[in-house]
Amino acid sequence: MIARKGATLSSSNADVDSEQAYLTALYQRLDQLREQADSRLRAILLEAGGTPQGRAQREATRGHYAEQLAQFNSVENGLCFGRLDFSAADEVPRYVGRLGLFAEDRDLDPLLVDWRAPAARPFYLATAVNPHGVTRRRHLRTRGRVLTGVDDEVLDLEAGDGTGREDVTGEAALLSALTANRTGRMRDIVETIQTEQDEVIRSGLPGVLVVQGGPGTGKTAVALHRAAYLLYTYREQLTRSGVLILGPNTTFLRYISQVLPSLAETGVLLATLGDMFPGVRARAVESQAAAALKGRLHMLDVLENAVADRQTVPADFVEVDHDGYPLRIERSVLEEARSAARRSGRPHNVARQIFVTEAIHALSLQIAERIGADPLGGDNLLSAADLAETRRELREDIDVQQVLFEFWPVLTPRQVLRDLLSDEDRLESAGLTAPERALLLRDRSAGWAPADVPLLDELAELLGVDDTLKVREQARQRKAAIEYAEGVLEIVEGSRSLDFEDEGEGEILSATDVVDAGAFVERHEVIDTRTAAERAAADRSWVFGHVIVDEAQELSPMAWRLLMRRCPSRSMTAVGDVAQTSELAGTTTWDQVFEPYVAQRWRLVELSVNYRTPAEVMAVAADVLAAVDPALRPPRSVRSSGVTPWARRVRPGALSEELIADVRREAALINEGRLGVIVPECLEESLGADLVAAVPGAAVGEQPDLLNHVVLMTVRQAKGLEFDSVLVVAPDEILTESPRGLSDLYVAITRATRRLGILHTADLPKVLSSLA
Repeated sequence: MIARKGATLSSSNADVDSEQAYLTALYQRLDQLREQADSRLRAILLEAGGTPQGRAQREATRGHYAEQLAQFNSVENGLCFGRLDFSAADEVPRYVGRLGLFAEDRDLDPLLVDWRAPAARPFYLATAVNPHGVTRRRHLRTRGRVLTGVDDEVLDLEAGDGTGREDVTGEAALLSALTANRTGRMRDIVETIQTEQDEVIRSGLPGVLVVQGGPGTGKTAVALHRAAYLLYTYREQLTRSGVLILGPNTTFLRYISQVLPSLAETGVLLATLGDMFPGVRARAVESQAAAALKGRLHMLDVLENAVADRQTVPADFVEVDHDGYPLRIERSVLEEARSAARRSGRPHNVARQIFVTEAIHALSLQIAERIGADPLGGDNLLSAADLAETRRELREDIDVQQVLFEFWPVLTPRQVLRDLLSDEDRLESAGLTAPERALLLRDRSAGWAPADVPLLDELAELLGVDDTLKVREQARQRKAAIEYAEGVLEIVEGSRSLDFEDEGEGEILSATDVVDAGAFVERHEVIDTRTAAERAAADRSWVFGHVIVDEAQELSPMAWRLLMRRCPSRSMTAVGDVAQTSELAGTTTWDQVFEPYVAQRWRLVELSVNYRTPAEVMAVAADVLAAVDPALRPPRSVRSSGVTPWARRVRPGALSEELIADVRREAALINEGRLGVIVPECLEESLGADLVAAVPGAAVGEQPDLLNHVVLMTVRQAKGLEFDSVLVVAPDEILTESPRGLSDLYVAITRATRRLGILHTADLPKVLSSLA
């Protein structure tokens, strides 16, 4: 072969044969390790019993081999994708893949280097200008276990001569991935990570890292690969605490769901904001104005007022029967008890104990004054012990407790928020204006919306949990279990006596000689075998080791408060684009988000290269971006599609018919690719119904299946997604239905990887005049 500096070349059949032999050997080693892990896992699953410590250790070992097996299975496709040759004479070729593989003799060089290991980094950084000691980077193209092709990049140690691109590494592999048809599921980019992306992926764990990038810069892919890298590098720490990836909607989560498993990582919790309160799946749709109001920090005062409104006192007094005698509970008594509880600063449900104690104390003095008074006017005849007994009786009196419960009830977040949002008087008492009340008021049976979740979480903090009853119940259950175990051991011991009463006096061990009732119970306690991600999903107070937020610009201030509670270490990665902010409660500056929590102690990295969106589409989007903010600059595209975006005006009455015709035409042009139809919210229902009736297999709605070839969505639903071809319908409606319509239109246009068409029934908006 004749090699040009920085050039990409296809290799000979001899190279393919040689690499196929090596690839086959790698798969043989993978099969061997998989068989070993499976065998050890089976052996552990057959074991039973043992001490609590032994069972816990066995469970940890079981989890280790189960995870190993899952990793080996997940890398079956694309196990090895690269090779590095070095200038040093004693440097052997280094193969790079999805995980590390060693020969049985681990003293030898690794057979395969994990892409996250430092040794693999030159694969992503080496260029003709700075080759990092690499003379050749080889890309291996595979299908299953078969090598289908080899592409070489030959790098010199001297400066490049301009024949290769210095902003792109592995250009042939990259362009092949970018021009491939979409499949409805996001692919990993482990084979084509670019230098600026690699810098972000391999950034350290501590602190807040903000990744700002325009459309097509690979923000989501970078975030997912960063999760895999952090789990590899800080595995012991993050395996215990877990990693949270927060996405904008469930469609998006399905779209990215295969990326981390393909990178041999399965222990990450993927969630939306609507999933962040255990027991609640917030999927209800509400107006953007209502969601924006719920996202404002003003809601903190509203929620505090709503809780305070549940801490009531009688207008004058209340009477309650105790042991056949009426007790009069004055307003002043409960006011003093309420003040004492509030002064404690404890959450509502925890402070209730103080309220009850103060009220019971006042009632006990009332009883003492009535039954213990000295008829001659001396000191009260009741002793301190008598008063203590009176207080105990009052605490156990159901009627007394019921009255006190009415004035300071035990509350749940869902109860308080549902009562608040379904009662105009409560909304007014909580401090909301008439227009705000009109936005938030809803039927009590309405489902939870995503913007409700931060409010529920905030209420959980305000209410707290009184663990007193829970601790008592756990103690009761353990006592009952020990009593049961003692009964079992007595039966065993009794049986032994009957069996051996005629035997000699030789010493024979019995069950009670080996284990007592307490140890017996411990041996049968259930060990929690859930992963960190599974436990985190069920525990509102779980603290994550790292949090990654995609489309971070869309989160409200209240949502950020929720996330900061989940990550007090402030180890976070936020990826987004402030030019694409659609939600009214979202942000247009990162300072606004992070200043309250970490001041200026956060890092900003900008991705500047657009890998997804072709230059022809980005030229149209650039005009829209300039209208969003003239100071913003679009990312530069690395490729052209050769297809000019188009716009066509149709009669309003013929919109549905014309759209269906264009859908059929575009679907035929992209063959097995994916077509996205992006419409304003006001047209989603009508156009969606017509499209489903006319085009078999088309998907429409809040949670469409992106495996379908044609998907009709609103802009909000299309966040973070990509399609081979995009049809944007009624751009004028998209602009006018939201105060952030320009950002919405920018998002809609930039979902396309190859083709863009626009159907309009009114004049084209000025920002799209280049298409006229």
